[in-house]
Amino acid sequence: MKTAIVTGSSGLIGSETTKALLKKGHRVVGIDNNMRAYFFGDEASTADTTKELSELSKNFIHEPVDIRNFDDVQKIFEKYNSDIDLVVHTAAQPSHDWAAREPLTDFGVNATGTLHLLEATRLHSPEAVFIFTSTNKVYGDRPNELPLIEQELRWEIEESHPYHIGIDEKMSIDDCKHSIFGASKVAADVMVQEYGRYFGMKTAAFRGGCLTGPAHAGAELHGFLAYLMKCIVQKRPYRIFGYKGKQVRDNIHSHDLVSAFLHFYQNPRSGEVYNIGGSRHSNCSMMEAIRKGEELSGNKLDFTYVEDNRIGDHIWYVSDVRKFQSHYPDWQYEYDIDAILQEIYRACLG
Repeated sequence: MKTAIVTGSSGLIGSETTKALLKKGHRVVGIDNNMRAYFFGDEASTADTTKELSELSKNFIHEPVDIRNFDDVQKIFEKYNSDIDLVVHTAAQPSHDWAAREPLTDFGVNATGTLHLLEATRLHSPEAVFIFTSTNKVYGDRPNELPLIEQELRWEIEESHPYHIGIDEKMSIDDCKHSIFGASKVAADVMVQEYGRYFGMKTAAFRGGCLTGPAHAGAELHGFLAYLMKCIVQKRPYRIFGYKGKQVRDNIHSHDLVSAFLHFYQNPRSGEVYNIGGSRHSNCSMMEAIRKGEELSGNKLDFTYVEDNRIGDHIWYVSDVRKFQSHYPDWQYEYDIDAILQEIYRACLG
């Protein structure tokens, strides 16, 4: 039976991937030890999602394995071996604030864990497609060097600038500040490329913008739109960190990202890198998101402004997704920023 390994299977992207693959008839082995609760507290726990997936299909097998332990990872690959035709690696420590608290944990999960999965794939399932959820943080704070213009609610870039349509994969990742989190993801990202280029494996690193959706267990340190909407709906206080709240993010719905994964799986390449996010199709500043959330809910957000921005944080980041679209022209978005916020709002209502 075709078998997919999905790490972080109870997280936002992992669970969306798992459900999509189960619908396509795959057996899915989900590796998830709920480290999100350790990172961000019980409110961010993915235990309920694990229970939901286990009840959804008998073809879902949950493995509460820590990817930092190579022996445990290898046992799973030894068991399913050549039946494995796809590995989707979404497990991560995702916050650059949190990474600075425990750099060893961050690097162990993000970098060493990725290497363990790549090596287990190479040894036991070398023909499998390997998809890695990377991040735009691999570019460090290099995007902040762009000539940005301050507008009423956002920072923007002149239409004549080559990056107005979005930042492409050719932007340098060298000689800039990444944050500890960004550095660990760089290590993983480059290793994914290398296993493709050196060993000829079918690998791709998808450098995501803000990944979001109604299943996101948002926390202050991670999950911008989900946490913001939660605060608006539940009338919780919210903190804005730097840049006057005008920092811009492109947001991609988990459904659209997983759709991109499946397009790559159906026609894989080796050692690819793709910037993938909401692009010009779906983006907003923090202040714009606050206004949209207030309009949806009828509530006013109680926020405070903290002048110090987060280390390595982007002022403006919009993905140029044209490389992926050129390789997979049948892929297209189903969600824009308004549709994403409406779904998250409904999810917050329960």
